[in-house]
Amino acid sequence: MALRILSYPGNHRVFKAQIAGKYNGVVVEAPAFNFGTDNKTPEFLKTKNPLGKVPVLETPDGPVFESNAIVRHVGRLGKNRLYGNTPYEGALVDQWIDFTANEIELPAAAWLYPIMGFIPNNPEATQKAKGDIRKSLGVLNDYLNSRTFLVNERVSLADIVLSTGLLRLYEMVLDPGFRKGFANVNRWFLTCMNQPEFKAVIPEVKLCEKMQVAKEAAPAPAAAHAAEKPKEKPAEKPKVKPAEKPKKKEEEDDGGDDDENEEDKKPKTKNPLDLLPPSTFVLDEWKRTYSNNDTKSVAIPWFWEHFDPQGYSVWFCDYKYNNELKMLFMTSNLVTGFLQRLDKLRKYGFGTVLIFGGKDDGQPLSISGLFIVRGQEIPPELSRDCDDFELYNWTRADLKGDKNKIEEFLHWEGDFGGRGKPSDGKSFK
Repeated sequence: MALRILSYPGNHRVFKAQIAGKYNGVVVEAPAFNFGTDNKTPEFLKTKNPLGKVPVLETPDGPVFESNAIVRHVGRLGKNRLYGNTPYEGALVDQWIDFTANEIELPAAAWLYPIMGFIPNNPEATQKAKGDIRKSLGVLNDYLNSRTFLVNERVSLADIVLSTGLLRLYEMVLDPGFRKGFANVNRWFLTCMNQPEFKAVIPEVKLCEKMQVAKEAAPAPAAAHAAEKPKEKPAEKPKVKPAEKPKKKEEEDDGGDDDENEEDKKPKTKNPLDLLPPSTFVLDEWKRTYSNNDTKSVAIPWFWEHFDPQGYSVWFCDYKYNNELKMLFMTSNLVTGFLQRLDKLRKYGFGTVLIFGGKDDGQPLSISGLFIVRGQEIPPELSRDCDDFELYNWTRADLKGDKNKIEEFLHWEGDFGGRGKPSDGKSFK
C-alpha cells in the first residue's frame, strides 16, 4: 500500500507517519510540495484542508489532516499491532500521544520558535517553557526507569510519536548539561532512533552540544541612525504655563495617559539581596584581589580577614552524574556552559568549579565546586534561574571544619579527598 503525504521538506510531523509506515509495510511518500503556494490554491482549500495547513495525508478514501490523526490512521494499517495488543494498551498509546501534544510540543514551540525566528523572543516564556519541559522529562524519566518502551516490550505508536516530538529539542537545546538528569529518557530516545525503521526515515540524529538561544532583535534603522548622529535640538520656545483644568476634566480627557504615567511612577521591585544589611565583605574587591594577586599568599589571607559570615555563605557542589562523564574536553565544555548560564548571579556570587581525573592515570572524571553567595541561602539567581543547578548536590560549608577544603578550591591545589590536583577548572567572577 502506498499513500501520499503533503508537506514541506524536513517536517518532523511527517516523520512519525513515515516511521509508522515502515513498521506496517505502508509506503508514505512525500512528493514535491511548494508550501506557501500549493497549500493556498482553491483546490487544496476545498478538497484537502480548508485551513491551508500541512501535513495532509491522501488516502483512497479521502484526505486526512492533523499529524496525530494521520499517524493514528497509518498505525492502524497492517498487522504490526502498533496500537498495542489489548484495548488497555491502545488507551496507553493514546495517553502518550496526548502527552506529547500537550506536555511536550506546546512548551517546545514556546522554546524553539523564537530560535527559529518564527515568533518574537520572550525570555519569560522561554524560561517557563524550559521548566515545563524539565518537568515533563522528569515524569517520563521516572516512568521509563523499569521499561524499555512506553507500552509493552516492543515499539508502539506511542514511542514513535513521543520520540519524534522530542527530536528538535534533542537537536537544538537539550545540551549535555540539560539532559544529564534524564538518563532513562536519553536511553529510550536513542534506542528508538537506532531502530532500522527509524533510521530509514531519520538517518542521523546529532544531539545538541551547545544550547541554541534566540538572537537579539536588531535595532530599527531609524533608531540606529539616531544613535550614530544625534539630531540637532530645535530652538527652544518660551515655556508657557498651561491654564489649569478642573481635576474632573483632567481625569476625563487624560485617563489613558494617567494610566501610563502611574505605571512609570511605580518603583521597580528591588532584588531581596539588595535589601540585606551592608556587608564588610565587598564582593567586587574580593574578585579583584583574587584575580590580580597570588592566591595562596595574598588572596586567601585577604578572604579570611574580610569574609562576613552574616552577609555571605559558602557552598560546595558535586555533580550527580560523574559516572556518565566520558572525556575531559566534553566535561570542560559542560562546566563552561554551566557558568555561562549564571549571568544573573554575577553581582551576588563568586565560584570555582574543578574537574578531576580523565587523564592517563585512569582516575574517573568528576566535577566539584565552591560558590560564595550573598545571603544565608542559595539565591534564586543560582537555584531558580539556572537549569544546571539540579544537576549538582549542594552542601553548605562549615567555615571552621571545612577551612582547608575551602582553601583547596580557591587555590586549586591540595588532596581534595584523595582525588589529587584537578585536571581543569573554571572560575566564575
